[in-house]
Formats: sequence, structure tokens, C-alpha cells
Amino acid sequence: MRPAVTVSQPKLPSVSDSTGFPRVPPLVPQVRSRWRRWLGIALMLISGWRIDGNFPNLPKFVLIVAPHTSNWDFYRGACAYFALQLDATWFVKHTALKGPVGMLARYFGAVGINRAQAGSTVTEAVAEFLRRDSMMLTITPEGTRKKVPAWKTGFYRVALAAKVPIVPVAFDFASKRIVISSPFFPSGDLEADLPKIKDHFDAGMARHPELY
Repeated sequence: MRPAVTVSQPKLPSVSDSTGFPRVPPLVPQVRSRWRRWLGIALMLISGWRIDGNFPNLPKFVLIVAPHTSNWDFYRGACAYFALQLDATWFVKHTALKGPVGMLARYFGAVGINRAQAGSTVTEAVAEFLRRDSMMLTITPEGTRKKVPAWKTGFYRVALAAKVPIVPVAFDFASKRIVISSPFFPSGDLEADLPKIKDHFDAGMARHPELY
């Protein structure tokens, strides 16, 4: 196993334009769309939210988002998704991708998986990473808005098997910031690595701290 590697700075510096919002580096999966960027920026400015940090200039990584305690998390994430013009991939039950809603979800990065098969999510995620030239897989390690005794570790196993880093992104409601931290490369020692990854998040950031 190779040792865990972290970047010395807590987050990468933003490269912003005249809007004051970051422009992601060229290798990061993205969709060049003016309406997405301006819509996302407008919604964030109206609510007083900002984006702190930036993504590493890498074509493949697992993006984990926490704390996840409210439906507002999805809205804040969507605003950042549009503002940064990201091309994100996220997994849902294959049965949820039917009809017009399913078509819309696919347009915005949804990939259907059969969760009835044990271990299928990790296996299919790794296969997608190997198949594509670039991919940003977005995962909420808590798996639910409710308080959980422990995180699901599928994100870690995917990153390890696909040999890609993990990028922690925090929704900080206390300061109205979406904080993008530096990439973390898993070593294979989950017990040693997980506390280091979770150090990027705390209950005080959550919309409902008691649920984190």
C-alpha cells in the first residue's frame, strides 16, 4: 500500500474572473455553458453564498459532500454545480431514470445502477472510471439526511480501486460558504485515512448540526 498523501494547504487557491467566483482548471470535467454559470452565480449572490477554494487540475476524482442534513443541501450543491459549470456524475436506482424526469436526470449526470446486487455500486463506479477519460463522481457519504452512526465507505473503496483522489466539499451554512478542500489520495488503510478525511467537516457547518 502506498502512504496517504495530502496537500499541505487546506484548499487550493481560487482562480476567479470578474464575478469573484472560481473558474475550474481545464482538466476538471465541465460543461461550457454561459446560462449555467450565470444562473448559479445569480442564485448564490441572492442568498449571500460564496465558493471557497477550487478543484485540482485533474480529470478524474471522487467528490464527497457533507454535512448532509437538509434538503437545502441539494439546492446549494445545484447552485455551485451551475456556477462552476461542472460535469458531475451521480448514481441513482436504475428504476428512477424512466420517463421525462429520468431523461432530465441523465442530462445532468445521473447514471442508473441496480442496487439489488451486492457491491454493484462500487463495481459499476470503478468500471465507469476505467471506461472514461474524465469523470467526477459525486457522493454523499452519510447516505441520508438523518443522523447516522457511521459514514458509508463506498466512496473510499471506489477511489482506492480506481486509483483516483477524494476531494472533500463542505456545505458550511454558518458562514454561507461551499468549501472545496485539497485532494486526498487513499492509502488503503481506511481506519487511518477516514479521520483525516472527516477533519474537513464538522457539525457546526450543517444546516441542522444535531443531525450530523
